[in-house]
Order: sequence, then C-alpha cells, then structure tokens
Amino acid sequence: MGCNSVRNENMIPRMPLALAVFLVPTCSAQDTFQPDRCEVVPQAGHQVSFSIDGNEKLRWHFSDQYPRPFFYPFNGPSGVSLTRMGHPGAQNHDHHRSVWFAHHNLNGVDFWSDNTKARVRQKHWYRYRDGREEAVMASLLGWFDEDGIEVMEQDVIAALRPMDEGEHALELQITMRPLQGTQTVTLDKTNFGLLAVRVSKTLSEYFGGGRLSNSEAAVGESDSFGRRARWMDYSGPVVVGVGEARHVVQEGITCFDHPQNPRYPTYWHVREDGWMGASFGMHEGWTINQQNPLVLRYLLHAHSGDYDRAKAERVHEVFSLRPGFRIRRPNVDERHRQYEVERIACSNTGK
Repeated sequence: MGCNSVRNENMIPRMPLALAVFLVPTCSAQDTFQPDRCEVVPQAGHQVSFSIDGNEKLRWHFSDQYPRPFFYPFNGPSGVSLTRMGHPGAQNHDHHRSVWFAHHNLNGVDFWSDNTKARVRQKHWYRYRDGREEAVMASLLGWFDEDGIEVMEQDVIAALRPMDEGEHALELQITMRPLQGTQTVTLDKTNFGLLAVRVSKTLSEYFGGGRLSNSEAAVGESDSFGRRARWMDYSGPVVVGVGEARHVVQEGITCFDHPQNPRYPTYWHVREDGWMGASFGMHEGWTINQQNPLVLRYLLHAHSGDYDRAKAERVHEVFSLRPGFRIRRPNVDERHRQYEVERIACSNTGK
C-alpha cells in the first residue's frame, strides 16, 4: 500500500478475543526501577565522580600525571568547592591538592612534596557500590620509592553520605601495610601526614574571611597548631552564583578523627593560609608490620552556616558509633564482581 492509499478498516485483521487478553499492559522495568540516591561513577581521564540525588559532591583523581591521588572538588551544600588546588600565594605548595594522603618521611623517603621521584599509584579498584545511604569506592594504592620499588600498599575506602539540610560527609578509611614479602615499613616522625586538606581561598583566615576552630574551643592557628583535638573546623564565606546573582554564604569543613584510631585524639598541623592536616606522626614515628597494619578513619563534614560546636559534637558521636569497612571476596550468590566492600557487622560477641 502506497503512502497516499486510502485506509480500509475491512483490510485490518480482527484479533481473537482470547488472544487479546494476553496483551493487557503490564508494569515495565521503568515503572518499578528505583534509582540509587548515592552514586559513584567512573569517568574518563582516571577520575571517579561521587554524587547525591544526581548532584556531584566530589571527585577522585588517580591519573599518573600527578605524584599521588587526591579528591577535588569537595563541594559544599551550595555546590561550590570548599577546597582548592594549591596554595593561594606559594607555587612551592602545588602538592597541596585539595584532599589527599601523603607522608613526608616513610622509610626515609619523601612522599609529601613534589620535589621527589617517589610516587603513590592506584593499582586497581576493588569495588564501586551505590546505595540509598552511601556511595562507596574501595581502591588499592601502591607507594613506590625513588627507585620505583614498591614499599607499601594502602587500601582506600571512601563513602559519601547525605546528611540533613543538604549537607554531606565523606568518610575515609585507610589501611597501610608493608608490601608482601617485606616485614616492616616505618612512618618516621614528621608534621606532614597522613591526611591533609587545603581549603578554598575564601575559607582561609589570612587570604579570606574564614576561621579555624577545634573541638577543645581553640580558635586560630596559634591556639590550634600542634594541639590534640577530636576535630578541626575551617569555616568562612563562600561565593555562589555569577553576575548580578553573585552572593556570599557561610559554609565550612569539619575534619573528624575517629576514637578507634591510634593516638586519638590526633595532633593537628594547621595554618592561617588555609590548610589543616591530621598529623599522625607529629611527635613520634610508627612502625607497621604484616601482622598489624595501620588502620585510620576520618570524616570530612561539608556543612552550611558557621561552625556549630553542638552540631559537630553530634556528628562526632554518630561517626564514633558507626562500624568501619572490610574488603572481601564475593560470596557465591554475589555475581559479576571480584570484590565486595561492606560495613563490619556488630554483634554481642564482638565478631
């Protein structure tokens, strides 16, 4: 029949009534599918995006073009990054890449600055897991000395969790152990390591309008540097929007130490120029062996408004009670994966 032919209803085959019963519309996969609220999605260029309700909150970068992996951006509730790449006034601090793990003196090797051939490389990822309450990434890093010899492995587990009022938190768990066949690895005494955060220029006390505060009611660099605290906060103005719609809101980052961490509460290395670091080895080194890997847990809370001590206390309490993670091989019924990452179940037996 051509395009201009007249349609004749008598030419349309009549469908038997019995057959028509089976063509009643049913629910499709589109009708029943429920998207995960929290997602972790690998991107081109050796990056991994973390989002909540479709809004990106942070990215993990592990390209070999950088000496070590890092998270950037780390967006606040407004959608503007609360961290930055590098120092606002000193190019010799370009190793300050937003949120990162490093150590200035590991087995006598500088894994902190960019003035070294030592490198931290992601060897592979274990698992990307989406969910309603959190999106979780688990990856394996290798620490290679200046001769390219691997001396330590590091598991990194990062969980993005939504919070009330549009806030969110990044929970981090790192496990450091000597390379198989090596008995020990030593984290020597240093102010620099293991977790560090370079905040945005506007949050800085010196370059912006921000303020440093800690859990022990200390304010500013002079009262906070080298002191022990359960958490450290950097809060200040954040510029949102463009053109005539540009305006300022108050936001900040609170970095929490976990009570199960060795040397809790940790010492802090902080600066008015916009930097805070959990200084695990500030006064003493630490030797890791095969039987006792070093496990550390931290939480970065992206909050709206000024620093609120009472809110920080509540976040710290919840974080303290939340179980950590483990990485394992999948069970028989867990198909299409090589590894699984999950919270460690709590029980009365302590197992």
